[in-house]
Amino acid sequence: MTIEEKLTILTDAAKYDVSCSSSGSTRTQSFGGIGATHASGICHAFSADGRCISLLKILFTNHCIYDCAYCINRISNDRRRAAFTPREVADLTIHFYKRNYIEGLFLSSGIISSEDHTMRLLVGTLRILRHEYGFNGYVHLKLIPGADAALIEEASRLADRVSSNIELPSSRSLALLAPEKSREKVLRPLELARDFSLERGSKPIGMSTQLIIGATPESDLEILRLSSALYGKALLKRVYYSAYIPANTHTLLPALATPPPLLREHRLYQADWLMRFYGFGYEEIVSDAHPFLDERFDPKTAWALRHLEHFPIEINRADRESLLRVPGFGVRSVGKILRARRYGALRIGDLERLKIPLSRARYFITVGGATLEPLRFERIETALLEKPRKVQPTLFDAHSALFGEL
Repeated sequence: MTIEEKLTILTDAAKYDVSCSSSGSTRTQSFGGIGATHASGICHAFSADGRCISLLKILFTNHCIYDCAYCINRISNDRRRAAFTPREVADLTIHFYKRNYIEGLFLSSGIISSEDHTMRLLVGTLRILRHEYGFNGYVHLKLIPGADAALIEEASRLADRVSSNIELPSSRSLALLAPEKSREKVLRPLELARDFSLERGSKPIGMSTQLIIGATPESDLEILRLSSALYGKALLKRVYYSAYIPANTHTLLPALATPPPLLREHRLYQADWLMRFYGFGYEEIVSDAHPFLDERFDPKTAWALRHLEHFPIEINRADRESLLRVPGFGVRSVGKILRARRYGALRIGDLERLKIPLSRARYFITVGGATLEPLRFERIETALLEKPRKVQPTLFDAHSALFGEL
């Protein structure tokens, strides 16, 4: 099989893994090497389906000894299989980098032969890139659950970011659809990578995971509770949510004709953003009474409509935490307001000159005691109700220009 044939098969096989953001990474540069991970050295391009294409994103192999019901590469599927060698992946990465096609590498793999054997092949690829080619560019490596701790330690030294995909939000779903996996087995490599980086006296390596949305019946409450717990344990920098795309037939999976829950994926990213940057707890966004996110409104607006007792707030007196909870005010807008307040009380015209968006916020604030719109639930709900729209699968990066302000 030629390299081109392998590349065709193994890039296509990698398309279902969305956890490939390369932001926020730095790697010490070595003299005479090539590539860089600092902000000016990594740029992002996004394909039509919203996924990052600035990295060479491939599977090392789509051979797999696992039989996960949801996975297109499961052992029981009749698919054309291929496998690279460590040298082939390293050479492809360097050749593509020198031609300015990519800025780095995202490398995952099916499980071939055993977990340790697969992890050795992946680590061997990084050894060639780092030590032989002197490659300083970004590398995101998928850790293999069940692999030896020594291999995980070396991988965490050689990669800029590592990940291990939980895939399904609950242990009961994993037991039914991916019996070779467990949450503990998947999280163990991340715990090891975190501990190894701390032992070296460096900051924890960037880590991420992926959750498939809509393949199993878990609620948004269960999903966000899990994400919040993983963030709280300092295990993850990002959780990626992937709307389930039916690829296999199974009695416990949605039918092949079922459309992916793209709007639900979109809302989960917004909710995740609120937890990471806006000070919301998951239990404020969803609850036992409201276990699913309202698809009509973004999560912050939905929260505000359920808690009108907190509004309106006076922008000349409110603290940062309160301002961040106003629908339509993002981190940048709140920063502008706080800086401008140092020089005097703000008026409506000041907000307009500062280019503070008021289309949603106007119902929830007063400016110098003046109300912009009466705070009536019926009026607000009608005005803020989002029209149904087609939502593309979106991989949000940590850049508010891509995300917009909540």
